[in-house]
Amino acid sequence: MQPNTGSKFLMHTLIAAPAPADLRSLESADSMRILVTGASGSGATTLGRALSARLGSSFLDADDYYWIPTDPPYKEKRDSAARLYLILADLQKATSAVVAGCVRNWGGELEDSFSLIVFLILDAEIRVARLREREMSEFGRVDEAFLEWAAQYDTGRLAGRSRALHEKWLSERSCPVLRLEGDLSVTERVTRVTESLAGTKG
Repeated sequence: MQPNTGSKFLMHTLIAAPAPADLRSLESADSMRILVTGASGSGATTLGRALSARLGSSFLDADDYYWIPTDPPYKEKRDSAARLYLILADLQKATSAVVAGCVRNWGGELEDSFSLIVFLILDAEIRVARLREREMSEFGRVDEAFLEWAAQYDTGRLAGRSRALHEKWLSERSCPVLRLEGDLSVTERVTRVTESLAGTKG
């Protein structure tokens, strides 16, 4: 029996253009999957989209599965079984995929399925400034409670995502973890990831 997804509508995968010939060899026949993760505002979604376009892979945003579409958004969480079912169903349709976001405690079938995890590390001051700008641009307002939660990621004084919990989760993974620290450009981050992939495949 399929779980209740909580909504009939879901933002599905973005299929990017075919990868350049020199990168096609990086895509494994057994469905290469890359996870880009980090604190809110670290640039995981931006890098995920750019990387999927570079590799010719499908792109999936974990937020599209975690949250039920509402207006305003990010108000109603999807059932944990439903979100796992939905993201696995979309991943099974993809030859290779880049997933952006936090999937900690979603389920081993997903968490242990990645070929590479890219962990972004960025100062809280830069992250919160980006989030503030994004919230004003997209919603015309700022959720101060959300920004406070995002700012405390490194100390973990509030419930939810934190650096310590992320590090513990990463230590339990069997695939390679690439750490990208600092305010690097998207181009530089993509280059670092593709170089890591080439080294792994070589």
